[in-house]
Amino acid sequence: MSAADDRTIVVVEDEDAIRDVVAYNLERAGYRVVPAADGRAGLEAIQAGPVDLVVLDIMLPELDGLEVCRRLRADAATEVVPVIMLTAREGEDEVV
Repeated sequence: MSAADDRTIVVVEDEDAIRDVVAYNLERAGYRVVPAADGRAGLEAIQAGPVDLVVLDIMLPELDGLEVCRRLRADAATEVVPVIMLTAREGEDEVV
């Protein structure tokens, strides 16, 4: 049993292939992964917690990733959950 075995990561990505690859690699590393295909489902999965990390696409159906992140930060139960943003955007101001 590794230290990762008790950690839960929610992967919110609308593209099946990307979500599956990210989830597969995290699971191989020993993490429990909860996949979500849109912002609303991702927010529900995160709020159902507990969650140790969120991997969040920016461009999502239902609620975009930025709105999901805003809602997480506005909720005392999720305000400190780390978030890694995924994006296909290329502008320097968007990437930073």
